[in-house]
Amino acid sequence: MSGNGRPTVATIDLDALAFNFHSSKRFIGEDIRYLAVVKANAYGHGAVACARRLESEGVDWFGVALVEEGVELRNAGITKPILVLGGFWSGQENDVIDRDLTPAISTINQLELLETAAAARSENINVHIKIDTGMMRIGVRWTEFDEFAARVSTCEHLTVEGVMTHFAAADDLAETSFTDEQMQRFDLCVSKLRSLGIEPEIIDLANSPGAVGHPKARRQMVRLGGILYGLGGDVLAKEIDKPELRPVMSLRSKVAMLKQVQAGETIGYGRSFKTDRDTTIAVIPIGYADGLPRSLSSNGSMLIRGHIAPILGRVSMDWTVIDVSEIEGVLAGDEVTLLGTDGDHRILAENIAAITNTISYEITCGIGPRVSRLVIGGTK
Repeated sequence: MSGNGRPTVATIDLDALAFNFHSSKRFIGEDIRYLAVVKANAYGHGAVACARRLESEGVDWFGVALVEEGVELRNAGITKPILVLGGFWSGQENDVIDRDLTPAISTINQLELLETAAAARSENINVHIKIDTGMMRIGVRWTEFDEFAARVSTCEHLTVEGVMTHFAAADDLAETSFTDEQMQRFDLCVSKLRSLGIEPEIIDLANSPGAVGHPKARRQMVRLGGILYGLGGDVLAKEIDKPELRPVMSLRSKVAMLKQVQAGETIGYGRSFKTDRDTTIAVIPIGYADGLPRSLSSNGSMLIRGHIAPILGRVSMDWTVIDVSEIEGVLAGDEVTLLGTDGDHRILAENIAAITNTISYEITCGIGPRVSRLVIGGTK
């Protein structure tokens, strides 16, 4: 075993992140604003490091889910506008104002809380309005927008800088008619605001699949999330042209132990795997507590010495066993690749997601804090 701590490391390549941003920008268009979504610790890649690099590359906005995530970026010195996509909770109004965060407002209650706080400080605060046009999560329901718009028009200390929505199925071309319907519903709501004398500067509809696959959704700003991290393979429609993307995260460990197992012996919890031949196994220090899905048990693989090594038995909390019987010369301390390239083989987050019936976002978001991060690239 390594003398420098557990050798399970996620490497974050900020040059690949910058490449994905500029590649997407060339594909989508140069003349609009770009918001980089860095919520959930930048999909597991490290929000502060990713935001610093993207800010140096000229991104216009950042998107977070929580006020706390926005505060983290401000504490790290990020100066570009930050949109809090999930709005704020009661009691956070002054945090929004103090840290110069822009909330996406979804309820009249949020409007009133922020208006009261801003009035008490004699300040004017920019907000974005989030309209639910069919996602059926947060946002003002488009069928109830008239009442909301009327209340907005009475707020003397809030400026509606932007209006946004979120697509439910922009990644599925079979659902294009619904995506178009969402755009129509959205435009009617924007028209209602304009009829009340409210002129938002930023009209913002498109997430990554919307921005790439639906040109009509590209307005004053697009919100790029997964594709910034090279995760487009399973979240963009297969049939469309798309920007070139590079994975930002790779995940590697090292062989802790080798063992010879006889035919007929069992491996791991529940004795779920029985060998049908004499087998050489390698024990790898990573498990489901680190974000390696337990559903890869006897179902996934890793790469070692340029070859594919199947996972045998159950993925446990801290350890996973692989079969290296057919791979010549494997030694304790050899590098093992869980995400990334080794020789002619490559494992992507989307490959693991396909095996485990999820999406690549969940795979990278799930790589936990026990896994060391090695950030390469830095700022420009």
